[in-house]
Parts: sequence; C-alpha cells; structure tokens
Amino acid sequence: MTQTTGGGLGALGTAMTGSVLVDGDLDYDEARSLWNGEFDRRPAVIARCATASDVALAVDFGRQEGLEITVRGGGHSFSGASACDGGLMIHLGTMNHVAVDPERRRAVVGGGATLADLDAATQAHGLAVTGGVISHTGVGGLTLGGGMGWLVQEHGLSIDNLESAEVVLADGRCVRASADEHPDLFWALRGGGGNFGVVTSFEFRLHPVGPEVHLAFLFWDQDRGVEALRACRDAIPSLPERTGLLIAAALSAPDAPFVPEEYHFMPGHALIVVGFGSAEEHAAAIAPVREVCPPLFELVTPIPYTGLQQMLDDAAPWGIRSYDKCIYLEELTDEAIDVIVGRAPDKASPMSFMPIFRLDGAFERVGEDDTAFGGRRVAQYMVDLTGVSEDEELFRTDRGWVRSTWDALRPLAGSAAGYLNLNSEPDDDRVRAAYGSAKYERLARIKAEYDPGNLFHHNANIKPT
Repeated sequence: MTQTTGGGLGALGTAMTGSVLVDGDLDYDEARSLWNGEFDRRPAVIARCATASDVALAVDFGRQEGLEITVRGGGHSFSGASACDGGLMIHLGTMNHVAVDPERRRAVVGGGATLADLDAATQAHGLAVTGGVISHTGVGGLTLGGGMGWLVQEHGLSIDNLESAEVVLADGRCVRASADEHPDLFWALRGGGGNFGVVTSFEFRLHPVGPEVHLAFLFWDQDRGVEALRACRDAIPSLPERTGLLIAAALSAPDAPFVPEEYHFMPGHALIVVGFGSAEEHAAAIAPVREVCPPLFELVTPIPYTGLQQMLDDAAPWGIRSYDKCIYLEELTDEAIDVIVGRAPDKASPMSFMPIFRLDGAFERVGEDDTAFGGRRVAQYMVDLTGVSEDEELFRTDRGWVRSTWDALRPLAGSAAGYLNLNSEPDDDRVRAAYGSAKYERLARIKAEYDPGNLFHHNANIKPT
C-alpha cells in the first residue's frame, strides 16, 4: 500500500484493503489515465478500491473532506467524467471479477470489469449479455446509461438484463437494489447513470450466444453513398431478429488484410451485419443489399463472439482524442441520408465516422417507463457522430464537423435527445431532453432520496428536487 501522511488521508490508507495514490506515487499516472486523451486531469487522491467496504470508506472520506468525487470503472467516459482536477477518484479497476453460474445463466460482475473481462468469462460457457462494441469499455458506465451492442435486437439493452446491483450510497451505506429491494433505486440505476451511488457489482441474466457467430462487412466508395445507405435502410425491416447491425457511415476503409491494398483508407460507407443463427440465415439476410447495391469489397466469415467484441478496438485505441454527439431518428429518411452522405467528405481525420445503430426487436418490447433509459422505446436509429484523431489539429477540425453535422440532422429528429453514453457535452438541457420531463422528475425525486447533496454529480447529472 502507498504510504500516506496527514490526517484523514493517512487514516483512509490504513483502513482500506486497496491502495491510496497521490501525485508522485509510482502508479499515479497510470491510474488517473482515461481512454479519451482529450482529458488530462490530476486528482488529489486516487482510492484504488478492492472491496465494497473500500468504496464506502472512500465515499465517506471524500464527503468529509469536501472533495469533488469521480468514479472510474473502465475510464471510458466520452465526457471525461471519470476524473477531475484536485478531487478524489474512486478507482474500481481492481474490482474486475466475473463469477458465472452457467446453470442459472447468471453473472455477477465487479464494478471495474471491462467488456473483455465479461465476455471471456461468459463465453467459456457459451453465454453472453448485451454489451458495447469496444472491448475495453467498462461494464459499469455502459450499463448505467443503457448499454447498446450487437445483441440489442435479440436481447435488449444491458439494463434490460440486469437482475440486481450492489450500490454504495452517498451516506456510505451499501445496499442491494433489485425488483424486491429498493425498487425505486433499481429503476433509476437502469438508465439513470452514475447519479445514485457507486455500483460495486452487477448481476446479469445471460443468454446462449456463440462461441462462433457470422460476420458480414460490406463496403462502398463515397460516390455511391446515397445508393448504399438507401439499400441498407430498405433491407433492415426484413432482417431476422437474431441479427446485429451497424451502418458505419463516413468510414475510411481499414488497412486490414481482407481489404485490397488499393482501397486502404479510402473514404466510403460500410454495413456490418452479425448473424447469431445459421450460416444460411445470415447469407439470406445480406443477399438483398448485395443484389441492389453490390459492394466495392466485402468480408463474410465466421468469427468467435469474443473476436467480434474486439473487432472495432483499433477504431478507438486507448488515449485517442474523441468528441461525440448523437441523435435519435425514427426513420432514416432520404433527407437524413442526404445529410449524412453530403457531410461525410468534410471530415479531416480518417478515424472519424458516423456509426448508426438500429434499435428494434427486444429493445422496443420493453415498456417506456419500465426502466429509466433516456430514450423512447420505439423502433428507431441512433446516429452517433464521432470525431476521432491522435492529431490535435485534425481533432479540433472534426469536433466542428461533428457539431455542424448534428445541427444539420437536428431538424429531422423529434427532439434534441440522444443516447447520453455517447455525448461529450451532457449539459442540463440535453439531459432533460433525453429523459423527458416526467421521467426526469421521477429521477430527480429518487436522487433527492439517495443523494440529496448531489455528491455524485460528475456525470450526465440529474439534480435532486
């Protein structure tokens, strides 16, 4: 354990099972690092917690010392919410255990686990739960905001598969939230973000998936963007529910072995279709798109589910600068496609693109008010506009590209709401728009019960009534 001195800090270091770090300690810089390289923040104290009791001690210390408190699970927040200058970072990285009960199809997952940790443990039994599409994403932050991934059509969001959660509250108590215990808190955790406490473990329902699935990656050059995106849109209603889908608009072709060398980094658009059924079912699913608009090149292959979950990791490497805004569109209209395709050539970085997720199937079968998810439970598209670059100048340019493209799409959406997990600037107006007035007010009442002083406010914040 790091040796600390001075009052409360020394007492915290002595009492915790984990370690306490301050600036100058050997592991301090690694512990404070975030996925989004746009943020370089220096907490006064980092509490690397090993147990829920450690978390409770850290929360009490931060509250008594009047420190700003942030919570770092995977450190993957787009807005850099996992760290602040001069405050206390509650670091859950060593709490990355995953215990799987294959008979009951349940997994208990530590608050610091990543999707890679979760997938490795569950796939050992041919099981999975909806997660994201980047394997080093933290399970905690992803889940508390909703949790989208390849399985959303078949099994819904991550929160739709959550059975219970262990939570350390603002007053230091550790409680279990479920349908039977603290049901109001359990409702709020399923979509309300990190506003209500520090979740130290999650219990998920699991589903048979893999270990091998079917992948299709179809790519079109930029000049055929309108034709390609319309073909993708028109084919989506006939896709089987056992299908994962991502339209990767404004994507530069990767320099992967399956891509002909002359097309490396070529700007264009792609469709990724994942089949969780048979190879024949998958082939039938992609056939209409191929026939209507033959791709420039393609890859159709079996792939391990864990490989699928890691496939896009190179598109979001650790330390990259990233800026995101997103918006829900009930329809991918011709007008919306014209905006997306028309804005694509204006990006500066080859890493920037516009992933478009289709939300339907199991996603829309969950009641609008059954969870606190910040979005309507109707069939729709979630358009994520992401500016990504290692180069600071290209990043600044593409941050403007993201903002102007969002402005161009805004009149085509019902509201300014977007998926809060993919928002680099979750200001008050956008947070309220995401939840809607009735759901926001319910969340604010629950916030007032469990965190009346708004101790946990480094997030897409819901202010207590």
